[in-house]
Amino acid sequence: MSREPLSGDGRLTRRETVAGLAGLGLVAGQATAQEAGQGPAEAVGIVSATGATGVERAPLPGVLVSNGREIVRTDDRGRYRLPLQGDGAVFVIKPPGYALPRDADNVPRHSYIHQPGGTPAELGLRYRGVDPTGPLPASIDFTLTRVDEPADFDVLLFTDPQPESRFELDHVRDTAVARAMAIPAAFGLTMGDVLFDDLSLYGRSNRIVGRIGLAWYSLPGNHDLNMQAPDARYSRETWKRVFGSPTYAFRHGRAWFVMLDNVEWLGPPVPVGANTYRGRIGERGLAFLRNLLAEIPRDDLIVLAMHIPLQTDTASDDPRSATTDRAALLELLAGRRVLSLAGHTHTTEHHYLAEGHHHHVLTAVSGAWWSGPDTRTGIPSADSRDGTPNGFHVLSVRGTDYATRYVPAQGQPDETMRILFESELRAGAPEVIRSTRPLQGLRPPVPQDALADTILVVNVFDGGPRTNLSVRVGDRAPQALARTRRLDPFVTELFERYPETRKSWVRAIPSSHIWTGRLPDDLAPGVHRVTVEGADEYGRPIRSCVVLEVAGGQG
Repeated sequence: MSREPLSGDGRLTRRETVAGLAGLGLVAGQATAQEAGQGPAEAVGIVSATGATGVERAPLPGVLVSNGREIVRTDDRGRYRLPLQGDGAVFVIKPPGYALPRDADNVPRHSYIHQPGGTPAELGLRYRGVDPTGPLPASIDFTLTRVDEPADFDVLLFTDPQPESRFELDHVRDTAVARAMAIPAAFGLTMGDVLFDDLSLYGRSNRIVGRIGLAWYSLPGNHDLNMQAPDARYSRETWKRVFGSPTYAFRHGRAWFVMLDNVEWLGPPVPVGANTYRGRIGERGLAFLRNLLAEIPRDDLIVLAMHIPLQTDTASDDPRSATTDRAALLELLAGRRVLSLAGHTHTTEHHYLAEGHHHHVLTAVSGAWWSGPDTRTGIPSADSRDGTPNGFHVLSVRGTDYATRYVPAQGQPDETMRILFESELRAGAPEVIRSTRPLQGLRPPVPQDALADTILVVNVFDGGPRTNLSVRVGDRAPQALARTRRLDPFVTELFERYPETRKSWVRAIPSSHIWTGRLPDDLAPGVHRVTVEGADEYGRPIRSCVVLEVAGGQG
C-alpha cells in the first residue's frame, strides 16, 4: 500500500495515477469538495499486482476493498472508491493467488490509516499513537504480488503470548517461536494480547515473531489497549500505528479469514491493568461482516478470528469473558461453514454453536501468564489453569475442509494427553506428597486394597465434546471413560506447591477436557500397562500409555 505511488520500482507514478483518475473524474472533484468542506469525503485508489520479479504491473479487477463497513470491488482498471468520513481506515481484502506487501518483520501491510490530526496529544496516551496523516491522499493504492497459493495449506495459530516484560518476551522467543520455526506453514495468526499492557514492546515482539519467516497477521486483545483513552474511539491508537486497521479480512485458497476486533474499551481512564472493557463486535463490525458475507460463496470456508470468545466454560455470563452481541453474529452466519477462533481465557475449549459453526478457544502461548516453577532452562512451566501445557495450534485447511492440532511450546512436541492416578489414600498422606514431585505423586504405586478408591484422570489437552476415550489395563477389554468437568489434579498441585512462582490471580479452574474412570479393583500386585486411546474432535486416533504399579497391600 502507498499513499503516493513511487516511480522506479514498477509501480505507477503519482503523476500517472492522478492523470488517469482525473480523466475519470475521480480526483479533481474530490479534492475540490474537500478543500471547500463540501459533501462527503471519498477514498479512491487503484489495486494492482506485480509478478514475482516485481517488474511488470497490472491493475487487478474484482478485488474487494473496504473502509471497515462498506465493501466495493475494483473495476476493470483496478479502481475503487469508498466513503471515508473523518478518521478511518481503508484496507484491501487480499484475493487468493496474491500476497500483501510485508515490512521487515513480516507484518502484512493491508491498510491505510487516515487520521488527519493524528492522535490528540491532550489524551496523554502512555504509548505513541498515530502521527498526523494530513488531508486524504489523491489516491490510496495497494500493490499485491502474484504468488503460487495452493488450496491446501497450514496456518500457525497463536493467542495470548502476553509478555509483561522483556524477560517474559524471552520466554515467547524461546518456546512457541522457536518451536513454530520448525513447522511448515503458509502464514501465522495471533488472536490478541500480543503484549501485556506494555505497548513499547511491539517492535521487539514483531522482530522475534518475524523470524519465523511467515506473513504474520495479528488481532488486538484487551491488553493491547491504550488504557488512558476516555472511550473506545482512541483505544487502538498504538495498534493502528504498528499494525494498521484492527478489523480486516483476507482470502487464502478457498478460505476467508475475517479478523474482528471484539474488545470494546469502556473507559474512563483507569490504572494500567484494570478490566474496563467488554466483549462486543459492535454495529460497525457486524455491518462489515454482513457486507462481506454478500461476497462470499456459500460453500467457501469462513475462518472468523477474534480475541474474546463467543462462548466459554470459564465465565459465560461475564461480559469481559464472552462476546455480548454473539446472537447477532450467529444470525448473520447461519447456514455458513464457519470455524471461529478466540483466545483470552487461557483455556482450551471446543464449542459447536450452530449447524456448521465450530468455535475453538485456543491454548495460550503464555499458559497461566508465565506462572509456575522454572525448568532447567529458566523458563516457567506455564501450565494453563485447565491443565493444558502452554502452546499453540496448527490449522490445516484442505480446500474447504479443516482440522486443528495442538502443539506444546515446551516438552515433547507430540504430547496430546496426561494420564494420572488419583487415590483417596493419597489425600491423607501429605508428608508423602511433599516428598515427591507433582507428577510422581500422581503416579504412585497403588496398594491393591486402594484400587477401588483410585480414579484414572486423563487430560486430553485439545479435547472436547466429540472426543471419545477408553482405557485398557494389560490385556483386559477396554472400558469407556467419561468426560468430566473438574480440576486437573496435576496443575492444582503445581500451583499449591509453588505459590511463589505464579501470578496472584492464577488458580486451577475446572477443565472441559478431562476424562475419568475407575481402575479394576482385582488387579494382581505387580506392574501393569495402562493404555488410553480413542479419537479426537476430528475423528483422528489418539493414544498414550503409562505404567501402573500395584503394591501387595496398604503402604
